Amino acid sequence: MAVSTLPTLPGRTTEAVRALLRPDSLLSELSYAFGGPYHVLFPELFDSNATAFRKAFAEAGVDGHVYYAKKANKAALFAERAAVLGLGVDVASHGELREALAAGVRGADLVVTGPAKADELLRVAVLHGALIAVDALDELDRLLGLAAELGRTARVLLRRLPPAQPDSRFGLDAGELETALRRCSAAGVDLEGFSFHLSGYEVGPRADLAAELVRLCLRARQLGLRADRISIGGGFAVDYVDAGDWDSFHEALRPEHFHAGKTFSGFYPYHSPVAGADALRAVLAAVPAGEQAPLATLLRTAGVTLLVEPGRALLDQAGCTVFGVQGVKERDGYGILTVDGTSLSLSEQWFASEFLPDPVLVPAAPGPGAPEGPYPCCVGAASCLESDLLTWRKIPFPRRPAVGDLLVYLNTAGYQMDSNESPFHELPLPPKAVIEPAAGPGRPRWRLDRHP
Repeated sequence: MAVSTLPTLPGRTTEAVRALLRPDSLLSELSYAFGGPYHVLFPELFDSNATAFRKAFAEAGVDGHVYYAKKANKAALFAERAAVLGLGVDVASHGELREALAAGVRGADLVVTGPAKADELLRVAVLHGALIAVDALDELDRLLGLAAELGRTARVLLRRLPPAQPDSRFGLDAGELETALRRCSAAGVDLEGFSFHLSGYEVGPRADLAAELVRLCLRARQLGLRADRISIGGGFAVDYVDAGDWDSFHEALRPEHFHAGKTFSGFYPYHSPVAGADALRAVLAAVPAGEQAPLATLLRTAGVTLLVEPGRALLDQAGCTVFGVQGVKERDGYGILTVDGTSLSLSEQWFASEFLPDPVLVPAAPGPGAPEGPYPCCVGAASCLESDLLTWRKIPFPRRPAVGDLLVYLNTAGYQMDSNESPFHELPLPPKAVIEPAAGPGRPRWRLDRHP
């Protein structure tokens, strides 16, 4: 295999990250201080992504509200930023609800999602006035009973089973929705509206189903219910790489480009022509099937507020993950690089897939080092498991990695850096360093995220 035939896939990044990708940067000091892998968080990027979503609503003249999907990252930082910015937070467990409240998010700004929620979660949600997305009729019955016991009124969204995804285990079909509406009407529930979550990232199906939810709101109002908001969930893609790089990468990719001939059934779409807040703009501008006007017009005409629950898209460029190189062995024309962490800190393996953007090699020291490359390496973990690789693909690094170098995976804040982490081999969980602009000339400041 000629090294020159190995495809590359450089990741998009920001000036703040590029400033750290130098041998004498803050990353080396943090690596020495932590003595193992760690994550870096950028609060300013989260803030700018939130601003972009709000701007999309304002441009369309639509009343909208953004809820940060907390499951996308365990850091306390992003829930804290959501509280400061006045965003809502989407939680799906008692722990996430507790963390959001501790970060300063008001109970009224929480939406509680997930299937078959435990009574304890429902109880706390009702007491704090959170919006609750109900997934099934038996869950609705339990919620109504709990609210009656507490002497409170439950705030409810009814979750719609997507007709285009009938095998989904989430949501109520058309018949169940009609039953739920009548139960809500009889019980005096504050039915605020309806919700859905679609797999994938297509614009058209989201607009189509959103229009159906608007019609459901009109139907619910006939029964005397409030029904003035809908949630279309998340599913706003992130554009990790440039279009040309993505296309040429796919054209060149072969099984022999992976260690042990590893194959995958598919990959995340690391390039998306419509991503983030632009995807929201596209949904609002789309004309749903059977309608004559864009979704934005339907929402305004019906007096319906649109809720969105982005996770990955709010975390675009808001973090990266840093590993130290522990060794490199030669193998049939390429290297097997071993780093000081595990693939549990790069969670695309959770989906039996691979995080494809190229990691960046940061030399331990400036100046001449190892001979110039390219030098191809896959990236293995510091565990005893044959399958524990962070990157199966043979990356053509610009030179041979050396012990003490750093390997930086870019843009990992959304669903990558901590979804699967565990103290396997009794290794400590990687800490998270929050990077903030310097008060004056010099390096940026950093602090530890407060989450344990």
